[in-house]
Amino acid sequence: MTLTRHFFYLMEVIMAFDFKKEFKEYYLPKIKPEIITIPPINYLAVRGKGDPNQDGGEYQKAVGILYSVAYTLKMSYKGDHKINGFFDYVVPPLEGFWWQDGVEGMDYARKHLLNWISVIRLPDFVEKSDFEWAIQTATKKKSMDCTAAEFLTIDEGFCVQIMHIGPFDVEPATIAIMDQFLDDNGYANDYSGNRLHHEIYLSDIKKVTPENWKTVIRHPIRKR
Repeated sequence: MTLTRHFFYLMEVIMAFDFKKEFKEYYLPKIKPEIITIPPINYLAVRGKGDPNQDGGEYQKAVGILYSVAYTLKMSYKGDHKINGFFDYVVPPLEGFWWQDGVEGMDYARKHLLNWISVIRLPDFVEKSDFEWAIQTATKKKSMDCTAAEFLTIDEGFCVQIMHIGPFDVEPATIAIMDQFLDDNGYANDYSGNRLHHEIYLSDIKKVTPENWKTVIRHPIRKR
């Protein structure tokens, strides 16, 4: 890479819109519980069931689809498809909505019973027509069937959230802190069919040791 190209590459990275930095209240909570109201957000989503740790399983395939479509949208400006209002951005982090039938909250000992919606946030300028173009383009270019992906709007509303630091399997200790906070302050969890346990994954688990993984945990709540 020449010096000039390297300069413009760095400028592109520096200037790209980063959702984590621009919306710190959503992506960088404190390590103690806090109350927040989340507006409706559009997501690229894939639904599935089963243990997310299964090698080559449904969850891992879903994540592959999400990133294929997400990067097709991000790089669209370099091709013929022009998205109205497009600006360069950093692909937002992977997120997940989780539940188990007949269980309030999460039973971490029975991962095989998990239902999930794996998602990546979409910029507001992405319309459904752009989304459909990205599905078709990613399917063709990546030789991967991306048609399981859907355009999904989720309105979480009134929530409690916290930054969990550590492996996923020790999340129950962090959730206990959240539940105690709710009990002490006159709130209660408010799970329903469309208000679910929500996680946002901020760490690259291939590069960061488990004890340092950062995960936003968010739960729907109501006043008691």
